[in-house]
Amino acid sequence: MDVISLRDSVTSRWDYLLAVSMLAGIIMCKIVYEVTGLVSLLLFKGYSGLSKAHKIEWKNRGFSTFHAFVVTIAAFYLVLFSDLFVDGSSDVSIVKRNSTLSNTILGISIGYFVTDLSMILWLFPALGGLEYVLHHGLSMFSILLSLISGEGQIYILMVLFSECTTPLVNLRWYLDLAGQKGSKLYMFNGIAMFLSWLVGRIFLFIYLFVHMFLHFDEVKEIFPLGFYSLFAVPPVLSVMNAYWFWKILKGLIKTLSKARHSHSQ
Repeated sequence: MDVISLRDSVTSRWDYLLAVSMLAGIIMCKIVYEVTGLVSLLLFKGYSGLSKAHKIEWKNRGFSTFHAFVVTIAAFYLVLFSDLFVDGSSDVSIVKRNSTLSNTILGISIGYFVTDLSMILWLFPALGGLEYVLHHGLSMFSILLSLISGEGQIYILMVLFSECTTPLVNLRWYLDLAGQKGSKLYMFNGIAMFLSWLVGRIFLFIYLFVHMFLHFDEVKEIFPLGFYSLFAVPPVLSVMNAYWFWKILKGLIKTLSKARHSHSQ
């Protein structure tokens, strides 16, 4: 096999992996969406009495929670436990390293964001306003650039790890809809959401920027659009995360104040 045919073969396999992983992400969302509805109908008495809009959002949050678990575990493993991004583990620049697993996870995430964004736009603004459209749009753009180029995946995976906050945010919505705002579970969930957001979306982004600074000689090797996107998208997401964090903090203070007031009575 000559060099050209070998390159074509590698490209063909990569295109196949990209298409399959994206399709897998979309199918995953569809399956979890339907299973969430069936399970909820069997296990939650109040589910059948929900409005059509609430049932749709209930199931939508089901697959967003599932996606969050998948990408959080994968990102945690790839960045911290695998050898892929360990300094000195390879002669390849840390910003140019990728693997079949990392490419597959990014492809699945694109499939998720495509599905979720489609639902947000179709039912706009029932599932989220313009800030969600911006967040999903920037996420898809960044992931796709990294997936196509194979560069900067360490930073994309760091950002995807911030999805660890999603299950707690969704649980808060479920509890609110179920009329459990005064429960201890609601209060504990608020505390857990605050802490996870602080670690996963505030401290983690600070670490990301520090890592970029310490590895700037390698970061400069990223192709131009990817390089400038790396210095544009994470700061925008950071501002959004800080804004949402402030709202979470205010909500937590309100919840704790009500709990303290109820306890004193």
